[in-house]
Amino acid sequence: MDQETKKNAMQMAYASSIGIAMVLAIFGCLWFGSYLDRKFESGHVFSMVFLFIGIAAGFRNIYVLIKKNFTDDEPIIKSIKSEPHRQRPAPKKN
Repeated sequence: MDQETKKNAMQMAYASSIGIAMVLAIFGCLWFGSYLDRKFESGHVFSMVFLFIGIAAGFRNIYVLIKKNFTDDEPIIKSIKSEPHRQRPAPKKN
């Protein structure tokens, strides 16, 4: 297996794990909040708090996985100055 095929296979594996990481974070926190609600008889307070924590944790997991595994090999061009083949248009004469 050549290097490019191996890299693509690893990226596909990481991409498939993104959904699992999101679901586990959300439902794990929701389950824990529900458990605390039953234990302390507090209605749905802990469920709502931990649901929002789970959603935030799920999006954080997605961000970390994407940042870690899907980096671009080419630098992003930040300005026209870094492109020597481009010229700025001449200012208009009034």
